[in-house]
Amino acid sequence: MGSRLIRIGGSDSLFWVSRFVHPAGDRHAEILPEDRPPQAPADLNTLDPTIWPRTSSRVGGSVTIGGVDVRDLAEQYGTPLYVVDEEDFRSRCRDYRSAFAGGEVHYAAKAFLCREAARWIMDEGLGLDVCSGGELAVALSVGFPPERITMHGNNKSLAELERAVQVGVGHVVVDSFEEIARLGFLADKHGVRPKVMIRVTVGVEAHTHEFIATAHDDQKFGFSLSSGAAAEAARRILALPQLELVGLHSHIGSQITDTAGFEVAAGRLAKLMVQIQQEHGVSLPELDLGGGYGVAYVEGDEAPDVKEIADSLREIVTRVAQGAGLPVPRLTVEPGRSIAAIAGVTLYEVGTIKDVEGLRTYVSVDGGMSDNVRTALYGAEYTARLASRSSDAEPMLSRLVGKHCESGDMVVRDLWLPQDLAPGDLIAVAGTGAYCRSLASNYNYLPKPAVVAVSGGASRVIVQRETEDDLLRGQL
Repeated sequence: MGSRLIRIGGSDSLFWVSRFVHPAGDRHAEILPEDRPPQAPADLNTLDPTIWPRTSSRVGGSVTIGGVDVRDLAEQYGTPLYVVDEEDFRSRCRDYRSAFAGGEVHYAAKAFLCREAARWIMDEGLGLDVCSGGELAVALSVGFPPERITMHGNNKSLAELERAVQVGVGHVVVDSFEEIARLGFLADKHGVRPKVMIRVTVGVEAHTHEFIATAHDDQKFGFSLSSGAAAEAARRILALPQLELVGLHSHIGSQITDTAGFEVAAGRLAKLMVQIQQEHGVSLPELDLGGGYGVAYVEGDEAPDVKEIADSLREIVTRVAQGAGLPVPRLTVEPGRSIAAIAGVTLYEVGTIKDVEGLRTYVSVDGGMSDNVRTALYGAEYTARLASRSSDAEPMLSRLVGKHCESGDMVVRDLWLPQDLAPGDLIAVAGTGAYCRSLASNYNYLPKPAVVAVSGGASRVIVQRETEDDLLRGQL
């Protein structure tokens, strides 16, 4: 697969470009980034420690994670395969617990949850945010203390709320007036007094993708601050003696790399706290600023330091509360992606390699949008490497694509892979520990991959690979 020149141009222009390194032209307008492809890395074998799991390295050319060779993982468990570095995951839990000492850290289950992950979170002393009856069931199945669970969701069913009340979850974050009434009814029915927080839409513009920005008024979550709905929610809760209003909650979005938006949110929530105190004589003791802290997916991405996040948020909340004449509330945060994402890697086997002359090389793998829909859904970017061996070959501009019947079935839109890439090679995609397994589907009737945990040179399945029998189960 040596480099060769390709003739480009019509009657008015003529030039030659390399098959693997070339400028963008008219044919690239809707395919490449706005200006040019990403620059090829100096070394296609390196594993940036900000992007890859903390225990990852190359040994004899092959990538190892948790002391386990990816070739052995693929041989034993097959591909596609989600691989989770247990020590990386646990160590990030500990980082948050230490940084936010004196406050609360609740892992956002939606990022990635299974029974074993719930055990890790429980062991490391974190709380858990769940947003469905299913996530609650996973937590309860491993004995997760219900008082350390917060129940989220914009449309919790009566059954979900009833179970949360019955098991005694620590907090319910209310999201609608209907939910306040339902919760009051259930609390009275079961003779309990659940702790309640109000999800407030604070009108902060998070610099992130539209689908994961959650604090502007025109969206489904929470009570609008500007319209007065949040203040009215407080009135309705405080009018129900069977509910205990303990605080306010805000989540401004995901993949956020600075704390400026949190400062604005905290300031606006403080004003609401003052209003509640003045109107009802109630000082709310808790403030939950949500999560959404960003991680590095590709070289050059910024990933905020956990301690810096904690120090900044703590200073913001203290300053805003004291400035408003309020007692400093206990701070809660809800990291998910920033614990799970970098701990996870997805392994694929290369199936076909198709060169589109003058454009790029399409590398097809045995998974795709059924195991990682984020590229198609959000335009997410990832870093990928040839993992089963090292290579000194020249880089070729590539697109890593799946096997689904969709032209948008892309795993990595633009990347550089070695020219000697061949069918049967293993590709590892970094940063897939969050929202990939959670959003996985059976599109085109592909079974969902297994999830394997690696640690200390050993591996074990924590979520079994689906089979054709699983796909057919329930069909008549």
